Amino acid sequence: MKPASTNLGQFEQIVLTAILSLGENAYGVTIHAKVEELSQPRKVALGAVYSTLDRMEDKRLVVSWLSGPTAERGGRAKRHFRLEKAGEAALHEAALTAKRICDAIEQQWGHGIWQPITEM
Repeated sequence: MKPASTNLGQFEQIVLTAILSLGENAYGVTIHAKVEELSQPRKVALGAVYSTLDRMEDKRLVVSWLSGPTAERGGRAKRHFRLEKAGEAALHEAALTAKRICDAIEQQWGHGIWQPITEM
């Protein structure tokens, strides 16, 4: 029997994608930078990223741990994150849904859909 899927909001999808793409370098500041890159041109508050990470950890989509103290952070530890199996499954399902949506739009509007819109 297939486990119940977790529906992700767009911001959660972006945060999980950031963690996935950063691999072992996924900690608060790098996740925030990647989320801003993926969310362009929208600016994202660091607090929004941390509250989303906390919520997703409560849902067991991600897990976090503290590294040892680092000199670059003035002797403070970094809080690292990685996807749990449930987070991987939820992100995979979200990506499949996004692909189906993109395919349907492309079928209607053609392959030029991925070009920037210069005027509305």
